[in-house]
Amino acid sequence: MGIKRIISVILILCLVIGLMGCSTSQTPPAGQETPEDQQPVEEPQPRATILLAAAASLKNTFDNELIPLFEREYPNIKVDATYDSSGKLQAQIEEGADVDVFMSAALKQMKAIDEKGLIKEGSIVELLENRIVLILPKDSTADISSFEDILKAETIAVGDPESVPAGQYAKEVFENLGIWADVEAKASLGTNVTEVLSWVAEESADAGVVYATDAASNTNVKVAAEAPEGSVSKVIYPLGIVKGTTKLKAAQTFVDFLMSQEALAIFEKYGFSAN
Repeated sequence: MGIKRIISVILILCLVIGLMGCSTSQTPPAGQETPEDQQPVEEPQPRATILLAAAASLKNTFDNELIPLFEREYPNIKVDATYDSSGKLQAQIEEGADVDVFMSAALKQMKAIDEKGLIKEGSIVELLENRIVLILPKDSTADISSFEDILKAETIAVGDPESVPAGQYAKEVFENLGIWADVEAKASLGTNVTEVLSWVAEESADAGVVYATDAASNTNVKVAAEAPEGSVSKVIYPLGIVKGTTKLKAAQTFVDFLMSQEALAIFEKYGFSAN
């Protein structure tokens, strides 16, 4: 009987230990999730950075509203921007600058780099239109109310026609009016349209020629006249993707955004017209 009792006790102990083992394997420690409860961790998407090279006259529109809005809507894409005369930006792209999207203030520069095979085929969009205006310092009392009157000014500010589209348009107007040689003799040539605007706003020049959008952005100048109808080509702002971009998807997303009604409404707020 003693041996049977000992064997019975041993069997009962083994059974108890077995049950405890099963219970331990099935119940996780407090605070620990079971495999069924664990969720896969999503890897954060890398943020692409693209470089926009845009005409100086677009700086306020992009920096103040369009780029911040785009980055809020597309948080995985960051847009860096550089602004200058379209001719200078054209030269930088031709020299291999790491630009993804180009927006010039005239068709001339876009066509030039496109003909060299530097723009992605089929990506050019003639997006916006602007106007050419004659400006004076806000407190000027000069009797200047037309482009022909500009010769009454002692100093005239225009963009350098060699590289600045606003200067090319100004030259075209004055050539059509037959007074370019006289204007040129009095002209100070700016490296971009922003510099021309600053000279007039600071009264370093008595008059100047800029885009309507630039004139509207500075309270220290006033518009004396708009270029006479038929005196100048349409001021078109084309947009295109640089062929050498390594971030084509991000660049195309940005271009598509700029073509949206939402973006065009902002351009129009700054004085541009959708083309």
